Amino acid sequence: MTDPVIRTLDESSAHLFHTMPDPLRLGERHRLTRYRPDWQRVALRDGRTVARAAWWARPEDPEPLLINWFDVAEGEEEAGAALLRSAPWRTDELELDLPSGYRADPRLRAAADARTAAARGAGYLPLVERYLYRWTPDRGLPERPGRLVFTAEPDDTVFLGLLRRINAATLDAHARRAVERGGVDQAAQEDLDDFHWFPSPRQWWQVARTPAGEAVGIHIPARNPAGPCVGFIGVVPDQRGHGYAYDLLAECTHFLARRGAEFIAAATDQGNLPMAAHFSTAGYPVVRERLTYWSDEGTDAG
Repeated sequence: MTDPVIRTLDESSAHLFHTMPDPLRLGERHRLTRYRPDWQRVALRDGRTVARAAWWARPEDPEPLLINWFDVAEGEEEAGAALLRSAPWRTDELELDLPSGYRADPRLRAAADARTAAARGAGYLPLVERYLYRWTPDRGLPERPGRLVFTAEPDDTVFLGLLRRINAATLDAHARRAVERGGVDQAAQEDLDDFHWFPSPRQWWQVARTPAGEAVGIHIPARNPAGPCVGFIGVVPDQRGHGYAYDLLAECTHFLARRGAEFIAAATDQGNLPMAAHFSTAGYPVVRERLTYWSDEGTDAG
């Protein structure tokens, strides 16, 4: 067997990315995602594409943010690992989106296992498994309990203060990792930076309070490059246990629907059982699952 040839693509060779079988339906998942050809790489063996990866960011971003398409052919785990290790960019995060319930299908489970083995071979370690949701108008708008008062808040320091409280006791794996690496202040700032990254208006961000004026949490209705999404739902620790996360989610859904959303994407960690239950109650079906892998090598080249 000949060694694989690994190459970064350009406009003339971009077609090579789409010459592999697609058992996990990643092409369907990313049909609206726009990729730069020079942020796509393939491994070729005897002229056949046996592994591929696409790095992604917004069009205006100078460097890729993460890998969100990674594929390897059967038995080509080492080629896939070499493809990632030799990339000129080393992003922290790799996402693998999978059909919902893929573990029950031996063929899909084997395909997922091959890709995760290749990611591990390149130095990426598992961080979290998530549910991906998609609300559509035919699901109906969730009932609003009417227990909270929602207001816009122009002061970022208010959000930072609430994020510090939220992240001090959170089930979210990304936030917990940020806290472990740099403390609650760093985790809060990273969340705030993520909110500013969304191309949707800053004025959409809202704080939730009780009628007596006590802060309960925040919700961030947003649009990412793919469309409307639930950017963030968070309840401060001393207000938990009342199901307020559902109130925030319902308000976020109504907010985006009033602005013409034909769908709303959302996600939560599979271990966050309360939030998963709220999404189900609010009419958000699980449409895919996501395995997120992380590398501490940052932007260093492999």
